[in-house]
Amino acid sequence: MSNDLQNSRFLPVTKEELDALGWDQPDVILVSGDAYVDHPSFGIAVMARVTEFHGFRVVVLPQPNWRDDLRDFKKLGVPKYFFGVSAGAMDSMVNHYTPRRRRRSDDAYTPGGRAGYRPDMPSIVYTRILKKLYPDIPVVLGGVEASMRRLTHYDYWQDKVRTSILIESAADMLIHGMGERPFMRILELMQKGVPLQNLHNVLQTAFVWPADNDLPGLKDVESIELPSHEACLADKKEFAAAFRIFEEESTRWTGARLVQRSGERLVVVNPPYPPADLKMADFPFDLPYTRLPHPKYKQKPPIPAFEMIRHSVTAHRGCFGGCSFCAIAAHQGKFVVSRSKQSIIREIEKISSSPDFKGHLSDLGGPSANMYKMGGIDLKVCQKCKRASCIFPDTCKNLNYDHKPLLHLYDAAMQVKGVKKLTIGSGIRVDMLVDKDKDQTKRYSLNEYLQRVIRHHVSGRLKVAPEHTEDHVLQNMRKPSFKSFQLFYNKFRKQCNEEQLPWQIIPYFISGHPGTNDRDMMKLAQVVQKLGLQTDQVQEFTPTPMTLATTVYYTGFDPYTGKSVFVARSDGQKKAQKSYFFKKGSERSGGRGVKKPAYKR
Repeated sequence: MSNDLQNSRFLPVTKEELDALGWDQPDVILVSGDAYVDHPSFGIAVMARVTEFHGFRVVVLPQPNWRDDLRDFKKLGVPKYFFGVSAGAMDSMVNHYTPRRRRRSDDAYTPGGRAGYRPDMPSIVYTRILKKLYPDIPVVLGGVEASMRRLTHYDYWQDKVRTSILIESAADMLIHGMGERPFMRILELMQKGVPLQNLHNVLQTAFVWPADNDLPGLKDVESIELPSHEACLADKKEFAAAFRIFEEESTRWTGARLVQRSGERLVVVNPPYPPADLKMADFPFDLPYTRLPHPKYKQKPPIPAFEMIRHSVTAHRGCFGGCSFCAIAAHQGKFVVSRSKQSIIREIEKISSSPDFKGHLSDLGGPSANMYKMGGIDLKVCQKCKRASCIFPDTCKNLNYDHKPLLHLYDAAMQVKGVKKLTIGSGIRVDMLVDKDKDQTKRYSLNEYLQRVIRHHVSGRLKVAPEHTEDHVLQNMRKPSFKSFQLFYNKFRKQCNEEQLPWQIIPYFISGHPGTNDRDMMKLAQVVQKLGLQTDQVQEFTPTPMTLATTVYYTGFDPYTGKSVFVARSDGQKKAQKSYFFKKGSERSGGRGVKKPAYKR
């Protein structure tokens, strides 16, 4: 690593910065649909810092203009090794469209929240441009948009089944999931002189292969052939069968290589790495981020997504909840990977020393706030498991859901100089905290955790996600009975009343999820009204690629049971379901506000 680069606070994004560093050619150019924020919650920043750490010259090209003479794609020159392309921290179609396919007027990952700075499907648009301009330079796709479209999938916005994004974009390789380890391996091998087109045995990558050729070897890994793209197009049962294989292999400790034919080519998806060890869990967060937007945005309005997460900390990745509508497990993994307390405290110390920090840590969590340091008691059992969820339909007997490590982490965070308040912004899984026997409650410090959070770590409103009240709907969602939320709500109100705490519960609900009809929404509205809960957080279901709920939405049946499931498809049906909460049926934002990037959904 050059001394110049070590002394540079930000990685370069302009030709002037390249020249100032004395670089004649970058090794890697990373292209992103987001503005460039040098913060570990943004995937492109993580990949850039990982590349820098390994001694490569890396530059970032954020939000290039794809509608003019393409000068943005030319200004940084040609990389020595490859272009890396990501649509950004969110799926671009979720970013751009409401659940009823109406164009949004804002983009939280752009200065001022302005829309129009990225195309629909940047993974495809950017790659096609780069391939046209530089046909001999490899392109590697990454990020959630590419990850969740790595195989044949249903596209809600076009209402059609599409083939792998690898084929549509003509990219050379795809990294799925949290990409640090495959990215590092690719860099290492290319530095040794191995061309990208020969890298077929890197875990957590995907590539296209001629259908008539023998597959390249992958030691000690089973290969499973999915129904072809054409079969999925012709028969919804084949589509459902392909999804079921994908989900089962995605939630295993060590999955199989998946192979799917599309025309005369095969899409080959190598399995993910096993869950990271502690050293690897800490590594991407310990890199020298400035935790700020690049200075090029200094004269521009704030970036909303950054403003939301600037004083928050990710403690862990992955989620063992397995909700049917969520892509987290397929992207981040089912097995929770937690950072060390020391690494987290180092990050908090860096935050607390920044001039703009006023003493409030806005979050310390992950996809679910209370899964830190949780996992299998006997990992040998986990390594054989195919369950999509460790807590549905019931809590696995092999799951250690001890909340004491979280309590110790909160204690340590509050002892950092300058930290005055810590609030939990990530949603809490209440079903792990209530309705347990006395031994579990005591052994796993469930009451202590709940009391601590309510007393000290609520910022006025506590977010939880019961999603619905009706049991058959919750079964379709892979969510626990509403009884769990009611028990939690009673404890919450009791403690708030006893300690005169003015906190509110903000429950999230979903309308239009497969299996939900008007009567179910009417019952939900009645229960919510009876409990006196606010109902401003009702999200219309949006079918996103490669989730169970999307498969049910498209096929009309459960791929595991074959049973038919009612689906609200028309805008009228969706509007009617949501209208039980909003009398005029207004669409509002159709979502839950800005999501914490965290290189996820």
